[in-house]
This record gives sequence, structure tokens and C-alpha cells, in this order.
Amino acid sequence: MDAGCILRRLASMILSSFLVGLVACAPPRSSLITIGAKNFTEQVVLGEMLSQEIEAVTGEQVDRRFYLAGSYLCQQALVSGRIDGYVEYTGTALTAILKQPLPPVGQRDEATVFREVSSLYASKYRVKVGPGLGFEDTFAMVVRGDDAKRLGVKTISDAVRTTPDPNGWRLGVGYEFQSRPDGLRGLEATYGLKFAGDPRTMDLGLLYRALSSNQVDMVAGNSTDGPIRALGFVVLEDDKHYFPPYEAVPLIRQDSLQRHPGIRVAMDRLAGEVSADEVRGMNYAVDSEHRDVAEVVREFRKSKGL
Repeated sequence: MDAGCILRRLASMILSSFLVGLVACAPPRSSLITIGAKNFTEQVVLGEMLSQEIEAVTGEQVDRRFYLAGSYLCQQALVSGRIDGYVEYTGTALTAILKQPLPPVGQRDEATVFREVSSLYASKYRVKVGPGLGFEDTFAMVVRGDDAKRLGVKTISDAVRTTPDPNGWRLGVGYEFQSRPDGLRGLEATYGLKFAGDPRTMDLGLLYRALSSNQVDMVAGNSTDGPIRALGFVVLEDDKHYFPPYEAVPLIRQDSLQRHPGIRVAMDRLAGEVSADEVRGMNYAVDSEHRDVAEVVREFRKSKGL
């Protein structure tokens, strides 16, 4: 055996020993609670809220893996065990993750959707759907306040009959809304909406900036977004009830609940404690007042006696 071969074998043995040492020193999964969140403000607020409550109950530090790029990545992280849980919305879970068709309009009530989502997560992924936090964050078609007043537009159906431009509304959407089954195509079919050209697709954080600067006339936002109230925008009523319920609920792996019973206690303590106005206020504090998420959440929890 030549000297080069001996050196290569020696290097390989050293590297192997080093990797084994790293694995041996890594904490076991059961010693670490990891909470995820998607990549927009409200999700980070809710992820921080769940994390702080778990820490308060268990006395353990929670690892935060926030700003995961959307529902699909959060689902993959949850199923693979890279995170123990995150907060999802029932309508998003039903259509985008569980791939179920939209229920008939008369069956889109909150309780029916919650039962179906809970059953499917348990049977397919061994994931527990926790009790709702107390609010819904539905998709919302948002326009400028002066346009709504000038055109007399209050509902999505009103927006079909009148537009700020003869060619139609200039629409801005996030990446998920354009492709989701409960998104743009179904909305267009349900209402017969016509838009001026293709929608402008952008990061969620840029939607209201584009609307404010007249780059678009309507955006597909979320009903609890802070800038809606701050900038005087108007949410058009979904008068045909196209969108299903989007109740905010924690999703937690069942094996994580067995290892860390305190997570269930934390979920129960948060159940029904967060109103739409309260989460809208927290979103505004982070987005517009540039306050620290952890501080905003601590103040909210203190106000609730948590």
C-alpha cells in the first residue's frame, strides 16, 4: 500500500470518528420542543405565542424555526419530525394540505370543517389538531378606501359590476393564492370576476405597499392584516361565501404530545383566548410600529393572565 493510500484511509477514519462524535453529542429529539411558523408576521406572532406558552408550562426552552416558506414546507417539516408543531388555518389545511374539495356552501361551517380536518390529520399523519385560538384569518379581497367609497363597492359582487378602470381591476396576489384550490381560479368562477391582465404575484409583505402606491387596485390579503386598518383599506364582503372557515388551530405531532404532555396544557390555555381584533393589533405593532415580536406577545399574554 503506497503512502497516498495510507493517508487517505487515515483521513477517512478521522472524519468518521468526528461525525460519530457529533451524532453522540447531539441532543435526542425528545429533549427538544421545536415550533415552526410560516413566513409572514401573523404566523411568527402565533408561533411565538405557542412557544412562550409551552415554555411557561414546561420550563423548557423551545427551539423556534420561523419563516418557513409557506404551508407546504411547514407540513413537510411537521410530518418529517423537524418541527413538533405549528399553527395552521382550517380552510388552508383542508384544501391546500389535505387536498380535499371545497365543501358545498351550506356545509362550510366552522364545526364541520374542524371535524373533517381533525379526523384526516389523525388518520393520515398522526397529528393532533388542537382547539382553536379564538379567531379566523380568512382570505380577504382588499381595496383602497377611497375607491370603495367612490364606486360604492362593499361586496365582491359589487366589484364585478363596477371597476376603477374600464379594463377591470388590477389584482395583486401572493404566490399561494394564485395556485390554491380555494384561491384565485375558484374565486373568478364563483363571482365571474374579470381582471385587467394577469395578476401581479408578489411576497405577502409587498401586497399593501403595491395597493397604497396604486400599482394595483385590489389585493388578496388576509382579514387580520394590520395595514388594512392602519391605511384605511376596505375588505370586500364575501357575499357568496366562497371562502371556507380559516380557524387558527395548533397542529402538534401525537408522538410529541406523548413525550411532552405540557404542550397539550399550553394549547388548552390558549384556546379561545385570541380575538381577530387582538391578533390584528399585534400584527400592526410588529409591522407598522416595528416592535419586537417576543415583547408584543409577552404583553398580550400578561393581559390575559397567562
